[in-house]
Amino acid sequence: MGEIVTLGEVRCPSGQLVIIDGGMLGMWSGSQPPNELDPRGLGIEDPDLLAEVAGAADYVVVGPDAERAGASFQVRPGRYHYDIPASRRDDWVERFGGHCREHGWTAALERSETQVPHRERARRCAVELQRGFTVFGLPAVAVDGLPGRAVTVEAERSDGPWDDWSEMIVRVGDAPVASTVDVGVVGVDAARLAFADVDVLDLWRHEEPLDGLADVAFWGADAPAAAQEFTAESLSTPGDERSYGWTDLPIRSALRRAMTVQAWRDAEPGRGLAVDFRPHSHHWQVMRQVRASDTESGTLPLGDAQILFAMTSWGDGVFPVQVDRDAAGDLLAIRITLAED
Repeated sequence: MGEIVTLGEVRCPSGQLVIIDGGMLGMWSGSQPPNELDPRGLGIEDPDLLAEVAGAADYVVVGPDAERAGASFQVRPGRYHYDIPASRRDDWVERFGGHCREHGWTAALERSETQVPHRERARRCAVELQRGFTVFGLPAVAVDGLPGRAVTVEAERSDGPWDDWSEMIVRVGDAPVASTVDVGVVGVDAARLAFADVDVLDLWRHEEPLDGLADVAFWGADAPAAAQEFTAESLSTPGDERSYGWTDLPIRSALRRAMTVQAWRDAEPGRGLAVDFRPHSHHWQVMRQVRASDTESGTLPLGDAQILFAMTSWGDGVFPVQVDRDAAGDLLAIRITLAED
C-alpha cells in the first residue's frame, strides 16, 4: 500500500454525492432538460453535431422482462438510456427491440417526454443503485447514504515508478467492510474530478464571474516573448510562478486580452504558449486552490455543502467506482480506482 494523503473534506447535506468530471459542471442542467442548454458550452461548433445534441432523447426500459432485457443489453446496460443522439434514435430503438426478440423477452424502450434533468438522473442512480448515469454522454456516478457532516477524501499514492494516485477514497465510516460493489465508472475529459452534493450544483457558476472580474494567464517556452509583446506582468499567485498575465480585470477587457494573446500564438505555428481565461467563478476559485496545492486539490463551500476538486494525476480516462458497506448495508467508503498497482 502506498502513502495515504488527505485531499480535503466534502459535505453533502442531501446525502447524495455525485462524482463527475469537474470540467463538465458548466453543463450541469439541474432541473432543466439537458438539450435545452446551449450545446456550444461543450465546445462544439459543427452545426450537424450541435443538431445531434439538441435533438438527443432519453429512454426507459419498460415491460414484464424489462429488468433482464435492460441488464443484458451490453451496448448500454441498465434501465435508462440517456443522451441518444438525434440521428441514432430510431436505430437504437430497433436494436434494443432486436435484442429482446432474440431472447423472447417482452420489453421495449419508451421515450421520455423530455430529456431527464441531470439532478433526476443522479437521484435515480443513487436511490435505485443504478451503475452510473451520463452527462452529455460522459459517465458519472451518484451514491446515496452520506451523512450530513463533512467526510474526508483521501488519495493513495501508487507503488509504481510515478508519484501518482492509484485510488481516491471518500471515507464515511470505520466499521468492518462486509461487501464491496461496483457502482459504475466516471469519465474524465478535463483531468479533474469533482465531488459534490447533487442539490448544491444548482448554485454552481462555472464560467460566470461572481464579481464581474477575470484573470488571464499564459505560460510556456514563448511566454517571456509574449509578456514583452503585451506588457504583461509576471504572476506571483501560488501555482502560477512561471506564468504571466493580468489579474482582476473587467470581464470584457480580460477576454479581449486573452483572445489577443491566443491570436499572437496562432499567428506562428509551433509557438510554445498556453493561455487561460479565468473568470472569478466558482470553478476558477477552486482551481486556484488546486494549482497552489501540493496535492492538486481544493475545496469550496457552497450553500450548506462543500465541494472538492482533485486532479486525477493521470490526466483523462474512465475510472471504475466501488462502494464499501458494512453488515447492515450502511455506506463506509467510495473508492475511485485511478491506476492498478
